[in-house]
Amino acid sequence: METTLKVHEKAMIFRIEKEVFGLDRQTFVLIEDITQFAAMDEIGATMVAVYMRCLFDVLKIANMVNVVGFVDPAQVSANSGSLTQRSRLLANQLQKTDGEQIFFMPYNPGRHWVLVIVRPKRETVYFLDPLPGNRVVDDECKNIVNTAIKMYNSHIGKQGRKAPIWKTLQGTPKQPISVECGYYVMHFMSYRQILLWSLRRSLKMAKIKHHTPKKPLKK
Repeated sequence: METTLKVHEKAMIFRIEKEVFGLDRQTFVLIEDITQFAAMDEIGATMVAVYMRCLFDVLKIANMVNVVGFVDPAQVSANSGSLTQRSRLLANQLQKTDGEQIFFMPYNPGRHWVLVIVRPKRETVYFLDPLPGNRVVDDECKNIVNTAIKMYNSHIGKQGRKAPIWKTLQGTPKQPISVECGYYVMHFMSYRQILLWSLRRSLKMAKIKHHTPKKPLKK
């Protein structure tokens, strides 16, 4: 990761390369951002994006960038553009998939972070909300993801389902009060969680391969 600390501006400049979010850009982390992060106060898209940038480096070292893709939270959350623009941005990322890859999309409908995990090949979406109770997916978020998956299917020439399958993951840790949602979403995306996901996928693929009947030899 390339960083430059300009003391006189009291900001760190982070370059986020195209291979992370699909576009090359810079972002700024202020001293106030770091102070809020250290105190576990409410955080915005910048800190979540920088965390994802660091996580990408970890995955690159572990040769696991083909397991997980990332979607820029600043480009898809509420008030960051039209629904069409945000769907197109997500679709462009999904088109990079090599098959079983999943995509982490932190989403903020308004002062609250949730995590959406997209499996484009399976047309399945997982929803994780750190707030307790029976939470439902924001309609705008669902519209963005469903449209992006349709665009992805069109790109690969696949008919696809009428609508993707949405699943709310149960048993996830819940935030104790109102401001930790961003930290919980970062935990949901942690390297440990990615390793567990990758292990489950490998075991499932091995099981399928083991039980696939062999074709009889032609006489």
